Parts: sequence; C-alpha cells; structure tokens
Amino acid sequence: MNDFSELESELKKLRPAQPSAEVSARIARVMLEPATTDELPDNVVRLNRFRINWVTVGLGLAAAATFLLLAKIDNQPAKKPNPLAMTSPARIAPAPATSSMVPAGLTEVVYHTRDEGLLYPQGSTQPLRRVRSQRRETLQWRNPQTGASLRVSYPSEEVTLTPISGQ
Repeated sequence: MNDFSELESELKKLRPAQPSAEVSARIARVMLEPATTDELPDNVVRLNRFRINWVTVGLGLAAAATFLLLAKIDNQPAKKPNPLAMTSPARIAPAPATSSMVPAGLTEVVYHTRDEGLLYPQGSTQPLRRVRSQRRETLQWRNPQTGASLRVSYPSEEVTLTPISGQ
C-alpha cells in the first residue's frame, strides 16, 4: 500500500518547464498575423472544398431528362394473336364516328360476406337466413377514337334472404 505513496510524492513535486522566450515570441507573432488557407492544417474545413459545380449538376439533370424522354417503358407483355379470331369470317363493324364514351368493362369484387343468422318474419311458417355481402363495383368507359377512358368505383351492399326448409 505504501509502495505508491513514494511515487505520488515524487509526482506532486513535478512542475512543467517554462517555455523559452523564443517559443513565446513565435506564438505571439502567429496570433497577430492573419491566417491564410494554405497554412491551415488538413483537419480545418475549407469553403472551396464544398463548392457545387452547377455546370456538372445541370448536365447530369439534362442527361437524366433526355434518358427518361427517350426510354420506352412497356409493362404489358406483347399480345399474341388469337388463331380463332384470325380465321373467323365475321366482320367487325367500325366504331361510330362520335366522340362519345362506350362501356368497356364491369368488375365486381366481394370483399366481405357475413351470415347474420335466422330471421322469423311475421306471418311466415318457415325461417329465413339473412346473408349480408359488401362489394365494390367498378365501371369503365372508353372513347374508341381518342383512347380516353373513365373508371368509376363505388361500394354496394346486398342483403339476401334465403328460405330454410326443415325436414
């Protein structure tokens, strides 16, 4: 335990050496002179390192815009001709020359069906089962001349009453 007490007493006696007059004069001279960027060390941030070259940025954006304009993006696979349609002798009438929309499709998606159990209406001898279905219907119209299309979706709900017969 006393082994370190001698070492500690010697360390307490130590004092830093006084700098020479030459070192003090050099420090005072450097503090008074304005610093130039050439004399700064590498760990100091220089503003000219972070300048943006706007010509390079502009050329890069122009090249990207040109690429996007010239690139052909096709997500749909090539349609194969139907051999039955090619050999059928039926004539297809040309589309009317009006600028009206014609129906192009109807999609109905049932996204929730719930069985609400049996219902006993007044004056009926047998029960009815009530089933509620929630759907989304999508109607689509297309203009054959311009290719413009219109799509409308709306939710609907249907309640079905099914008679139950007991055996």
